[in-house]
Amino acid sequence: MPVQHVAALHGLDWSTVKRAEVCALERWQKTRQKVPLRHVGIDEKYLGRRSRHRKEKFVTIFSNLETGEPLAIEFGRSEETVTAWLQTLTKEEKAGITLFSMDMHQAFLNAVRADPDLAHAVVVHDPFHVMKRVGAALDELRREVFFRAGPDQRRLGRGKRWLYLRSWERCSEDQRTELRDFLKLNRTLARGYQLAEEIRAALHAPDRGAMWTAINRVLLRTSRRDNVPLRKLHESLLRHWPQLLGLADHRPATGRVEALNNNWETLVRRSRGHRDLDYLLLKLRFMVANPIRSANGVARFRALGLPAPIKLAA
Repeated sequence: MPVQHVAALHGLDWSTVKRAEVCALERWQKTRQKVPLRHVGIDEKYLGRRSRHRKEKFVTIFSNLETGEPLAIEFGRSEETVTAWLQTLTKEEKAGITLFSMDMHQAFLNAVRADPDLAHAVVVHDPFHVMKRVGAALDELRREVFFRAGPDQRRLGRGKRWLYLRSWERCSEDQRTELRDFLKLNRTLARGYQLAEEIRAALHAPDRGAMWTAINRVLLRTSRRDNVPLRKLHESLLRHWPQLLGLADHRPATGRVEALNNNWETLVRRSRGHRDLDYLLLKLRFMVANPIRSANGVARFRALGLPAPIKLAA
């Protein structure tokens, strides 16, 4: 429940309930055993209308990929934002970090590579953001094709955007039939969709050699200079080639970054927004560490990580 609802339920002031919750979360945090930091996730989050009073419209979330827990939330998404957080780590902590997972935002990569204490760390791009870049190229290709098409072809292609961006394996039989008919309209659209499926398969290749072969085949097909959207995709894949191959070598749990984003949205929507990032960080950390999926999860939530009370002898 939002803090305001809890306050109304128990007849307390809103600030009293918040202070009580913060004290309980801080008490729980102090009782936890510190987990060594080896894999770090870096992702940005758009604030939108929730941040009209601030200059920054984004926050950067740093997380532990092995546990899925957030480490810090900082305003901004620039190279200076990541550098400032890295400076809070000790040399011993940096020496223990072996991998960074991030999207294809160049500022994040520059900040990690500029730190001499992290020269040994591997940087990879998670498949979700790679396919997001591919989807943007496909959408641009679709608009370019139908902009030049006549009114009859544009009418046939209207309303097919999300179907065109949907992976083949996630389509139903009816959707696959509709997609086949749509791709028959234009050879360029069909070629772009096939390339997207090849990239998706390459990101799940079993080893480095298989991924190298698959991505190299895609690069050979996207190098044509007359197709602007696919050429941009070609240049992006070529620029981030080492980070893509690193994904095949290490296979970190990159899905936990997006799971953390979903937890963020759940908290912010139920509480009608958050301005105190330290408070939100505590709630997010507890939410990830103690998922309420069973009776034990409910009990941990009610106790906020405290041990069970001692039963006194009669």
